[in-house]
Amino acid sequence: MNNHFHDGTNLRIRFEKTLSAPPDYFLEKFKKAKAASSPLYKIKMLDRHVWLSMGTSEKKYYSPTLHLEFEPIDDGSKTLLRGLFGPEAGLWTMFMFLHFVVAGIFIMFLTFAYSNWVMHQSYVLDIIVMVLMLVAWFALYFFARLNRKNGMPQARKLNRLMEEVLGNNDT
Repeated sequence: MNNHFHDGTNLRIRFEKTLSAPPDYFLEKFKKAKAASSPLYKIKMLDRHVWLSMGTSEKKYYSPTLHLEFEPIDDGSKTLLRGLFGPEAGLWTMFMFLHFVVAGIFIMFLTFAYSNWVMHQSYVLDIIVMVLMLVAWFALYFFARLNRKNGMPQARKLNRLMEEVLGNNDT
C-alpha cells in the first residue's frame, strides 16, 4: 500500500504508508518545511496531524487539501502514515448544506404529495418539485466530480510536496 498512484493518473483518495522512523522525526521535518515553505503551499500542523494545501496565489475554489496523520507503530520505532485528499472545508460545508437543503425540500414535497393524494387533490406541483430536487442532487454530484477532476493536478503537487518532505523513508 505504499504507492498512492496506480498508473500515474489515478490518485487514491485515502492511503496508508509505513515509514521507518518514529512520528516525531517526520513531524519535525514538516515543521522545518513549514518554516521554509514557498508561497505556493500552505502547511498547518496540530499534534500528529498535518494539512497541506495550495497557497493563496494558487488556490482555486476546487483546490484540494491533503490531511496526514502520523501514528506510532512497533513501540514507536516506526510510523503509520494515513493520508486523505479532500476538498477545502468551506466548499465541503457548502456542499453538505446544499445536499441537506435538497433532501429536506424533497422530503417536504413528498409529504405534501402524499397528503394531497390522500385528500384527492392535485399533487402534480409536488411531483414536479421532487423531480427538480432529484435533478439538483445529480447536478451537485456531477459538479463535485468536475471539481475533483479540476483539482487533480494540484493534488499531485501536494503529493509531491509530501514525498519531498518525507524523503525516502518508507518500508
